[in-house]
Formats: sequence, structure tokens, C-alpha cells
Amino acid sequence: MNYRLLANSGLKVSQICLGTMTWGNQNSQSEAFEQLGYALDQGINFIDTAELYAIPPEASTYGATETIIGNWLKQTGKRNEIILASKVCGPTAWCPHIRRGKAKLDRENILSAVEGSLKRLQTDYLDLYQVHWPERETNCFGKLGYEESSVGRATPIDETLMALGELVQQGKVRHIGISNETPWGVMQYLNSAREQQLPRILSIQNPYSLLNRSFEIGLAEISYREKVGLLAYSPLGFGTLSGKYLDRQRPKKGRITLFPHYQRYLTEQGIRATEAYVALAREHGLDSAQMALSFVHSRPFVTSTIIGATTMEQLHCNIASVNIDLPGEVIQAIHDIHQTFPNPCP
Repeated sequence: MNYRLLANSGLKVSQICLGTMTWGNQNSQSEAFEQLGYALDQGINFIDTAELYAIPPEASTYGATETIIGNWLKQTGKRNEIILASKVCGPTAWCPHIRRGKAKLDRENILSAVEGSLKRLQTDYLDLYQVHWPERETNCFGKLGYEESSVGRATPIDETLMALGELVQQGKVRHIGISNETPWGVMQYLNSAREQQLPRILSIQNPYSLLNRSFEIGLAEISYREKVGLLAYSPLGFGTLSGKYLDRQRPKKGRITLFPHYQRYLTEQGIRATEAYVALAREHGLDSAQMALSFVHSRPFVTSTIIGATTMEQLHCNIASVNIDLPGEVIQAIHDIHQTFPNPCP
């Protein structure tokens, strides 16, 4: 396993971060424990979760993933062996079960959220605490373009950052990050930290894959120059880049099979691009999922790639991607396909 510094924190995180959002829904606690044990044996020290999980978000599974991780920490006593990250929800009109549907990124909500996470995780601190998505209306979660917000007053970023800073001062959070943000949002956090002498964000967790390289357009340079490393999520586009959904296949326990409303990576252009990437991998004797992950690992602005798996076979395959260095001709072919199908699944 390779390790990279999480900005200027002094923390060395594994090149692969173990994502957990299926635990408590698609995966049982015993399956999650097996994944955690294997991941640590392979050198993974970075675990990412969120108060929202399991996915898809439902009242019955809210906090279930954190609870499973907390039970594992209690059973194994390995809290000091991992770098643990979680997230606070933004406004949740589509999740009325979270803080009675009135979640915001103000002090009251953030302090309430972190106390809940710490209790479920059975720990007294988080290594990284992230804002899951902005409170303001903006183009995230696949939305293109920008329209003037019709939503009422959003909590100012200064106010959000002050609340996060309070948690750092209390020792409940060591470092902070953001997720599903835009270039404007990243710079607002950085400017606010400098002007108000508040903690600086160290990471941004946004989607990044062969099917969605939109991060490169406005965020990559900021990420690289400002040392706000990308924690790349959905690097396999909900598993589509493995090729398992091509030709209308729907494997029995596949996420898109179970939750067919997740269509973000099944656009017409997305399917055509996936076909091209899978064909490229086969041409060079590569596993298509490992090729897709290896490409993400290789980007200079990526600190860690967040993988998720519902089977141990998938986990073995995904983690083994760290041992693959793509030859120049494959990288060039990937760029060529991207020129033909640019960002088909933003």
C-alpha cells in the first residue's frame, strides 16, 4: 500500500480509503467486520463514513454504518490504527428523518451532528470531519450549470467554519474537509480560514472517475496548488466501470439492480463510454475496474481513492489496483476516449 500526506496535517493516509455506505443495508455487520479486517491487513488505514449512511438514506438505517464501525472499534480496540472520517449533512428536505428535516450547517446542527456521530462510533474524536454537501443551492450531485438560488438564507460559510473550528479547539475533531463543493465554495472556505484565523480545510470529497472528470475543469488546480487533496468518490461510477451492467445485465445483488432509480451512470453516452473503456482494458489484458481505479490513483491532485465493495471478491480486486501502473499508451487511449465522450456522467 502507498501512503500520501493529508495536506499539512502530518497524517499519512492510504492511497485507498475504505468507503462504508453499504454497511447496514446491502452489507451486514459481520460482512462489514470482514471487510475492515481484510482492508487493514492490506495496509488501508483510512475509513470514511457519514451520519447519513447507510445508502440509500432512510430513517430505518440512519446512522447504521457509524454504529457498525463503532461496534468494530469496541470489539477490536483498533481506534489508534485508523484515520477515521465522517460527515455532517447539509439541508435535508429529501431526508426528513435527519434533525426533523431542518438540518443546516450552523453551530447548533453541527454540534448536534458530531455528538451523534461520536456516540455511534464509540470514539471521542474524529480525525477528519467533513461537510457532506453545501447548504446553498448549487450544481452538485450531477446537476449541471448554475441557476440563481431560490432557497432562503443559507448559513454563511464563515459561520459553518467557526462551528467546525470550535470542534477542533475542543479536540473532538482533528482536521476538517468539505464534500460536493464547487471552486467558489473551496475558495470561500480558504479565504475565511485565513481572514478569520480559523482551521483550514485539508480535503475535498467529490466524484471523480473515467465517466466524470469534471473535477479537472475548475477544481484540480485549486486542489493541487492550495493543498486541498481530492478524496475521490464513485471512482467506478456505482460499479458501472467494471462492465457488469453492460448489455442490460443486472447482477442479482448489484447496487443499480437493487436501487434502479440510481441512473446517474447509465446515460446513453455513459454506456457508450463504458463500453469503450471496458474494451480498452480487455485489449491490454487488464481488469476494467482496476484500470479505472489505477487511473484515479495516478492523478496528482488525488490524495486517496474511496472504494466501496459489497463482496469480498470486489474488495480484493479494488485494493489490488494499487499494484497496477498503467502504461503510457493506455493513459493516452483513456484521454482519447475522454475526448470522444467528455464527462458523460457528471
